[in-house]
Amino acid sequence: MTGAKNPAGKKVAAKTIAVNRKARFNYSIEEELEAGLVLTGTEVKSLRAGRATIAEAYAAEKEGEIWLLNATIYEYAGGNRWGHEPRRPRKLLLQKRQVKKLIGRLKTKGVTLIPLSLYFNTRGFAKIKLGLAVGRKEYEKRDVIKDREWKREQSRLMKK
Repeated sequence: MTGAKNPAGKKVAAKTIAVNRKARFNYSIEEELEAGLVLTGTEVKSLRAGRATIAEAYAAEKEGEIWLLNATIYEYAGGNRWGHEPRRPRKLLLQKRQVKKLIGRLKTKGVTLIPLSLYFNTRGFAKIKLGLAVGRKEYEKRDVIKDREWKREQSRLMKK
């Protein structure tokens, strides 16, 4: 991704911090959306150092807002004694109509909101890409593996 220019006039690309690699395997993603995060200063510094994990994270509705739960942003090494809690719930910044739509969809059985990736956009803001997902059954996961292996085999045969 290329986009905005920094003060020196050079193009700045978005920087990926963490990716949930198992999400697309364990879930069938119906819809993707982007949200901002409410962070403290030491959390931003830690993210810039690339110290975050979203593998076990999910988003849920609480008091009419969407919150990111179980995401780990490790403590900043250069921070002071009043640093942040690594696994604290973080509020997601979405438009009101997006929140209402998501809350309605999350009430459906089997639908969950999972983070796909955490990154800094071209303007330098921390963003999270969320996926509205439905869990896959074990036999569906086997089909995904079978399809992936068949595509690899096809590409090997096409090269020869």
